[in-house]
Amino acid sequence: MLKHPKFVELPIPPHFEAQKVAEIWKVDYQQRAADAIHWRNVHQITPSAQDTVKVMLVAIDVQNTFCIPGFELFVAGRSGTGAIDDNRRLCEFIYRNLHVITNITATLDTHTAMQIFHPIFLVNESGEHPAPHTTISYDDIKEGSWKFNPEIATSLGIDPQYGQEHLLHYAYELRKRAKYDLTIWPYHVMLGSIGHALVPAVEEAFFFHTIARNSQINFEIKGDNPLTEHYSAIGPEVLDGPRSSHIAEKNQHFLQTLVENDVVVIAGQAKSHCVAWTINDLLEDILKYDKTLVDKVYLLEDCTSPVVIPGIVDFSEVADSAFHRFAQHGMHVVRSTDPIDRWLNSSSAIDV
Repeated sequence: MLKHPKFVELPIPPHFEAQKVAEIWKVDYQQRAADAIHWRNVHQITPSAQDTVKVMLVAIDVQNTFCIPGFELFVAGRSGTGAIDDNRRLCEFIYRNLHVITNITATLDTHTAMQIFHPIFLVNESGEHPAPHTTISYDDIKEGSWKFNPEIATSLGIDPQYGQEHLLHYAYELRKRAKYDLTIWPYHVMLGSIGHALVPAVEEAFFFHTIARNSQINFEIKGDNPLTEHYSAIGPEVLDGPRSSHIAEKNQHFLQTLVENDVVVIAGQAKSHCVAWTINDLLEDILKYDKTLVDKVYLLEDCTSPVVIPGIVDFSEVADSAFHRFAQHGMHVVRSTDPIDRWLNSSSAIDV
């Protein structure tokens, strides 16, 4: 049983304002750096390199697009304030456990306009693009209800015929692999946009940790391949295209970080999509590589919410079912408000 020597939680630093988690604002890096150094000295926080138990926090897509009301894909959950509440708890978790979290990895969903899940990629017989949140099946493409938009072929560096072949092949692969059907999303997390940036309150917490612990944050870019969806941080939905083409690679780095750390804590958005598929892919890799590694994984149940669009779709039950399956395989479903030493010194997980 793993025991962490630093079990006393820290107070929340005075600069943190919970009510600002839902807002966009500029982080005062220089002032926060000075505050972090002061906090380090007051609480005798040691550099992360000295940790005997290495705890890694993986924050998935904690970006404005998914976490700030009014942005393209705000993850409201059933409560209507899902991502806001999640991020408040995530920030508080980081601050309370600043001296325990060894390193932080943040994934950044990263898109441009011409991608397979954006409206411009497809057209119908009238030349119209699908509306956001349209679900497109293999049969829809096979029957010609939707087809590749040939006018974007040049920009993507492919010929129109290949584009159509790829679209049909892609939808077939999703069905064969028991993935979600192709979902057309609103244009979101556009590279260079405000929506692409980290939520300021969370960014500030990450930066504070970096300075206080002398631990550089790691960023993982995902989702910029125009020919595939990329929910999971470990790999795209489809790796191969038609004509024996290879379009993408898996990120083997994630499995390696699991090997190198004693504890991997996962939070972020959305529980039903990028979080669930990341954990699912991680579990598949673990079962192939070393089944004992599953015991290292802790899922912050109260720092993630499912996609819920009232009157259109509700992925709550799908997300809960996925977390239940992860727990059955031996991953720990925990809450951010519980002391980390309680997780590590207990063999029980939250019943979900």
